[in-house]
Amino acid sequence: MSTRAVAYFILRRILALGVLLVVISFTVFSLLYLAPGDPVEILLGTSPATPETIAALRHEYHLDQPYLVQYWIWASHAFRLDFGNSIETTLPVADEIRARLPTSLFLGIYTYILTMVVGVGLGIGAAVRRRTALDRGIVAGALLCLSTPAFASGVLLLYIFAIVLPWFPVFGSGAGFWDDLWHLTLPAITLTLTSAAFVVKHTRAAMINVLDQDYVTFARARGLSSRRVLFTYTLRNALIPVATVSALILAYVITGAVLVEITFSLPGIGNLLVHSVSVKDLPMVQGVTMLIAIVILTANLLADLAYLVLDPRIRFGKQAG
Repeated sequence: MSTRAVAYFILRRILALGVLLVVISFTVFSLLYLAPGDPVEILLGTSPATPETIAALRHEYHLDQPYLVQYWIWASHAFRLDFGNSIETTLPVADEIRARLPTSLFLGIYTYILTMVVGVGLGIGAAVRRRTALDRGIVAGALLCLSTPAFASGVLLLYIFAIVLPWFPVFGSGAGFWDDLWHLTLPAITLTLTSAAFVVKHTRAAMINVLDQDYVTFARARGLSSRRVLFTYTLRNALIPVATVSALILAYVITGAVLVEITFSLPGIGNLLVHSVSVKDLPMVQGVTMLIAIVILTANLLADLAYLVLDPRIRFGKQAG
């Protein structure tokens, strides 16, 4: 693919994601009006509803302006990562998110590394040894992990490895890299059990499909070693569908580990979102939701770009014909 075609593909994807982000932001902003009750009552929270307070809130949140003007003002501030102040703590939403984000990022990256190493490794092993006891055992284990909710496996791991065998902390995050690593190992393993099962299924299916191709059979007939056939002819082509799954998993483990963060009492983004919903802290919910949307959209863009790296022969749009 030419450099111009690559640049056109990337530009088109970025523009599409930009339009989608605008739609999401409008929906998130509309949460203030979709929620039952008067927006002023929601923003007041537990504060006394004096006429002065109500007037100040209406002015601060531009509720006296037309609806689209309100959205434009909110979106322009949100573009600068300014989502206003938390109703519960009165602190800036961006500061609250910034304080919680490192824990979620650490947990997400840790889980992602474990997921790809374990998932791709077991998927390759199951495909190479298909129809054997190893293959059946890996597939059965993957199905079991997919059928088990993350919070259930988290409680089981907590009981075994934090109470019966006190190898890991029961809750919370650490102080410093190695202490964080120690505290987040059980939560990362809990998330890995589910996410790695998806990777195992997709890697196994992709590997089997590639192993049955004629060019792989021809490479073996030429007398090439099994290692060279696996890594040169098979694995690179099989990684293309796996790249799609890996991008979705990256978004999931960073922003979707809500129940795991609650189970292990981790001060992360997921825990913050659940707490904000429970106390009706709408500005915080809007800020966290926008962050999650940006992470998911960015992960999908990275998946699209990974196609170009893994297989430059892929054509997009009209060039596919």
